[in-house]
Amino acid sequence: MRLLLLITFVLITNWTNAQTESKMKLNAGIITEKLTETKEFYTNILDFGVSFENDFYLLMHTPNKLAEISFLKPNHPSQKPVFQSAFSGKGVYLTIEVEDVDKMYEKLKSKGVAIEIEIRDESWGDRHFAIVDPNGIGIDIVTYTKPEE
Repeated sequence: MRLLLLITFVLITNWTNAQTESKMKLNAGIITEKLTETKEFYTNILDFGVSFENDFYLLMHTPNKLAEISFLKPNHPSQKPVFQSAFSGKGVYLTIEVEDVDKMYEKLKSKGVAIEIEIRDESWGDRHFAIVDPNGIGIDIVTYTKPEE
């Protein structure tokens, strides 16, 4: 299943000017005490894989390996202050684009995952539903369709 994690998506941008071309890759990170719960949720519920982990850092990838998200323990001595404060549980969401949102919805329901927003169609073309990860992050799971004219 093709998943595209839009907030933590792999953003590859080609900027071309007269002399250079560069690529950019984005990996969003969440600072959390809940590394174990987070790993379990993303691997067992969303079928993510583990790219790298140690006692204070977890890097995960979507099933197709096109996008990554990382999780870091707060207050780790190897990190500077800007990377030490734990996420407060508000103000962040993730969007995961899937080929068949209805299939994903049924799969997660069958696993007993709590659905925060039931599946629905939006006037702008999205068909989606939402769940919440162990860190309180809302995850919008969507299939984009062309809006009705």
